[in-house]
Amino acid sequence: MKNYLIPEWEEQTFVQLVLPHKNTDWNCCLEESLKTFKEIAFAIAKYEKVMICYEDVLSLEGFEHPNFKYRKIKNNDTWTRDFGAISIRKNGKVKKLDFVFNGWGLKFPSNLDNNISRMIFDDIKSYNFVLEGGSIDTNGEVLLTNTQCLLEKNRNYPLSQKKIEKFLKKTLKVKKVIWLNHGFLEGDDTDSHIDTLARFVNKDTIVYAKCYDKNDIHYEELKKMEKELKKTKFNLVPLPLTKPIYFEEERLPATYVNFLIINKAVLLPIYNDKNDKKVIKIFKKLFPQREIIPINSNTLIKQHGSIHCITKEYFD
Repeated sequence: MKNYLIPEWEEQTFVQLVLPHKNTDWNCCLEESLKTFKEIAFAIAKYEKVMICYEDVLSLEGFEHPNFKYRKIKNNDTWTRDFGAISIRKNGKVKKLDFVFNGWGLKFPSNLDNNISRMIFDDIKSYNFVLEGGSIDTNGEVLLTNTQCLLEKNRNYPLSQKKIEKFLKKTLKVKKVIWLNHGFLEGDDTDSHIDTLARFVNKDTIVYAKCYDKNDIHYEELKKMEKELKKTKFNLVPLPLTKPIYFEEERLPATYVNFLIINKAVLLPIYNDKNDKKVIKIFKKLFPQREIIPINSNTLIKQHGSIHCITKEYFD
């Protein structure tokens, strides 16, 4: 393929992180969140470079590694997946695309985060279209997304689903868009980002969140999502939900689907849950040529995201 949206498993150049600081929502648990960010950064640095973006130099303490490079830049928050640039390959060359990030449909401040990619990269093309990296996933040819997010009224209204699909195909160089109409996680601020629900692990296989407890609030909706996925041509591998996790009396959107593929490894979120070991085994079978690196993500999930949400990979 000459022109295509680059899947995560291709050889990467670096992964971008944006660090928490006292003026972000992470101030409630700043020390422990920085500890988790550090663990993730060092795990990635074992295999490739890491761009560490920071606003407060105090956040940088302990972030020292030959594979780290640094950019001082102002930020609202740390969800790099959603405001980071999206990479396509066009005629053999990587092109970085920048889209509007408006705080998941105007829910949160985003003015600083929306500028980050244009400040970091000179060779970038910008589009006046709201698109978050966590709302899409790809195997290079097919785009996986859902109507709940991309058709939400504060993103690209009044564009129709048909017009949005046409734009995605043309801009991201994908042949097909698979729209899911179901699936959600309680506590999710993103209107059901696909990277919490269903992801490609290779060209032919999708992993997805599955609820086995009929009394759980997620059971019916995730079952409907499963039925939609079964209508596709792909191999399907279910990943169980964790037991309910709460913070400040709110259920959190814990999911094993929010993993990150890097060069020769996969960073897998775990939650001190009975299903952790089971999911680690599943991933070892799915990625026999990569090291599976479990990362305790109980702190990340306090702010309603996990490993994939705070990272963004780039390519040459």
